[in-house]
Amino acid sequence: MAVPEVKAFHDEATFTITYVVSDPATGRAAIVDSVLDFDPASGRTSTASADAVIAHVADKDLTVDWILETHVHADHLSGAPYLQEKLGGKSAIGAGVSTVQATFKGVFNLEDLATDGSQFDRLFADGETFRVGEIRGRAIATPGHTPACVTYVIGDTAYVGDTLFMPDFGSARTDFPGGSAVQLYDSIRKILALPEDTRLYMCHDYKAPGRNEFAWETSVAEQRASNIHVSDGVSRERFVEIREGRDRQLGMPKLILPSLQVNLRAGRLPEPEDNDIRYLKIPLDAI
Repeated sequence: MAVPEVKAFHDEATFTITYVVSDPATGRAAIVDSVLDFDPASGRTSTASADAVIAHVADKDLTVDWILETHVHADHLSGAPYLQEKLGGKSAIGAGVSTVQATFKGVFNLEDLATDGSQFDRLFADGETFRVGEIRGRAIATPGHTPACVTYVIGDTAYVGDTLFMPDFGSARTDFPGGSAVQLYDSIRKILALPEDTRLYMCHDYKAPGRNEFAWETSVAEQRASNIHVSDGVSRERFVEIREGRDRQLGMPKLILPSLQVNLRAGRLPEPEDNDIRYLKIPLDAI
């Protein structure tokens, strides 16, 4: 099994982890789940998180082929367009993005939003393959958190988005439009059917109660042995009971409204209005 090099960048403001995944033999690379810094109080954006990724790519003399999204994020803005401008590469997401776009187009009254995923360079269907240098990659459709969720398997690693968290934290919420606890269970089982030594990389970590350090790397074996929601022996029915009970206690993500408007457009900000200022919408009493 090919072994890519993985460099993680932790954005503590949004609890997001961005990965640079590279082939040591060729210096080709993919970036997974990038971040554009955003202060909701002031409406200011900045590129410090993305610039750290760019500096690493330059330091290692890497060539970026892919800028991958595991799903349409509801908790941070994607830095994909900025990274693509600076580093090149093709943007990609799961083919289910069109469903997410169609769902939220009306909520935000985005009249100009195409709902065919054409904002991205590539839409991955379940089982489609790609390459990072000489290392084979494969997209596994893993809906449940959202219809567009996809896990990227690259060599002996897999990038699971929000589908799974560290074993002591469990799994993703399923109460967003298009979410399904039943689907999520089946998606997780697809991930846990990978070889036991597959390295699994989380998109987020919130430090489970009793744990003092952030963590984002685990394995199929560890998840199967000890994930608090879906370890071996947990039935689909029991998982749905656990997951839906947990979802009823959760509030909405702090950045969901700005994040969706931007990430539906593959990370592109709205066009400036006639005063040269960009605006994000806050729908009242709609969600």
